[in-house]
Amino acid sequence: MAPQRRRARYRPALTAAGITVAAVLAAGPAPSPVPPAPAPRAPTAAPTATSAPAAPRVSASPGAAKGAAGITPFGAFLDSGPLGVTLMAGLRHWLGGTEPKVAHTYLPGGRWADVEGPPGFLDPWARWRRAQADRTLVLNVPMQERNEENLSDDEVRELLRRGAAGEFDRHFRTLAERLVESGVPDTVLVLGWEMNGITYTHRCGPDPASWKTYWKRIVATMRSVPGQRFRFDFTPSRGRDAVPWTECYPGDDTVDIIGMDAYDQPAGLSFAEQVREPYGLRQHVDFAKAHGKPVSYPEWGLFRNGDDTDYMRGMLAWIREHGPVYNTLTDYCPHGVWQCARNPRSSQVYRSFLYGRGEQQPAPAATVSAPAPEPGKSGGPAPEPGGDCPVPDPDDWPAYRLGRKSCPDR
Repeated sequence: MAPQRRRARYRPALTAAGITVAAVLAAGPAPSPVPPAPAPRAPTAAPTATSAPAAPRVSASPGAAKGAAGITPFGAFLDSGPLGVTLMAGLRHWLGGTEPKVAHTYLPGGRWADVEGPPGFLDPWARWRRAQADRTLVLNVPMQERNEENLSDDEVRELLRRGAAGEFDRHFRTLAERLVESGVPDTVLVLGWEMNGITYTHRCGPDPASWKTYWKRIVATMRSVPGQRFRFDFTPSRGRDAVPWTECYPGDDTVDIIGMDAYDQPAGLSFAEQVREPYGLRQHVDFAKAHGKPVSYPEWGLFRNGDDTDYMRGMLAWIREHGPVYNTLTDYCPHGVWQCARNPRSSQVYRSFLYGRGEQQPAPAATVSAPAPEPGKSGGPAPEPGGDCPVPDPDDWPAYRLGRKSCPDR
């Protein structure tokens, strides 16, 4: 996300029935309907693998993407490596048994070998996905190597044109083949996310026409792999940013979902203004409806306005009203609610909205540490509170997200 918007880098308490965005925006602070609980440690047991089920049908109708408990499929970004999988059970316990049905991770973008899905990286995520038919795996896929190395616009423009000419097709074919071989052919691929900013090498601004052609080549290449059922998610950051994200839209034939990364920023901007601003939340859902596509929120969370309960209530109401295919809150400081102790009031709002709404009994509190990652993989066991661990720098969020800072503030 561009520096001017960069995150460093979502009355009575909310209830399941009758919630509207207008009512939530007018409501006061939520009381505490559920008891406070510390974030539990994750269990070491991995889910049992089964054969990959068919991909769920996507609906573009608002409110349609809701599960049996009356909530849209949700998850949280907890860590990009194996720790992210093991922490899912702890999040479920914290939510009183309400089970996250969406797992979200990011392919590293350092070299093409990373973008191809490094051997072993996808394995724990694939096992989690295959264990239950109603789960969804969301994978952010860089469109370029050296994706966070601050390349110039001239360099990016040249790379986009090379991609549009097909020079990089083989890397995406390899990724598609590995996903199919791993038993997750229905993965949601957030390809070239936040392309409307200036943070990434895969940004659109230097050459929108080549960017769109390149996106189409990648999608065609990955769809050509036998057995695939991928869904491609076009996800800009909320607002104008460096260029209007509508200028980057590659077309309905290669986009399955229209997403938006929507953090609470910039400082002083209310949630109502985030809805109304140009290229904001309202324009996002209207654009998707006009193109017959469902929406998603791959990244959302707190940021420049601190522990902002108005934003938290507003986003939860917005998500409920518009029924995205999925939403995944970014759960590390400064954005998060479970792994970040800086946002206690917003944490309580989020937890009260989802608490105890699962069909299964709450998971027992886990008391063992998550396993250490294998060599060369991101993530690692979270330290105990009070350990020798620096607070993550909010202006270095890509490093934390990609596992180079494994010190969540619990």
